[in-house]
Amino acid sequence: MIMNNKKELKRLYGFALLTIFVISISLPLSHYADAQIIFRNTLTGEQLDFSFAKKGEETKQQKYFMSTGLNQYLGDAEAIKVGADLFLTACSGCHGHEAEGKLGPALGDDYWTYPKNTTDKGFFETMFGGARAMMGPQYKQLTIDEMLKVIAYVRSIYWGSVEKADWLTEEQKATFKPAHIPKDYLEALKKHQESS
Repeated sequence: MIMNNKKELKRLYGFALLTIFVISISLPLSHYADAQIIFRNTLTGEQLDFSFAKKGEETKQQKYFMSTGLNQYLGDAEAIKVGADLFLTACSGCHGHEAEGKLGPALGDDYWTYPKNTTDKGFFETMFGGARAMMGPQYKQLTIDEMLKVIAYVRSIYWGSVEKADWLTEEQKATFKPAHIPKDYLEALKKHQESS
């Protein structure tokens, strides 16, 4: 009888240890599996509320972006074409047809009003939640996926310094070739330099 109790006690002890081990491993893993990055308003720093966003298909690229902050549409010719069309409709009134800047700043150069916009996460936060002056939030006009395509387009027409292109990997920076600088931008730059 005592022998059976010792065996039973050892079995229960082993089971308890195994249970504790499994729980201690699975809790942190489940936390990381569900973890998503936090998106914040460019001006206030408050967490963005996506429940107000224009509804659209939740693509695998959007899901990836929401969990990593990395835009898989960069370099995707089809997404860039869609992004260009969306840009002309939603953004060109302020930023110019070639992102050369009008009422809003140029988007193809290497000056960023909000330095966080050198990352796709930061650029998205500014587009989604808006910023100062006339940069209103775009969450009612564009879906999250559409915003990612607009970002891909803007990145594709970047003519600024490769050193300031934080969205590029080191491999991409090694082969980077700046886009064509729009004529209107060059003319405005020349006038500014002459008046300074």
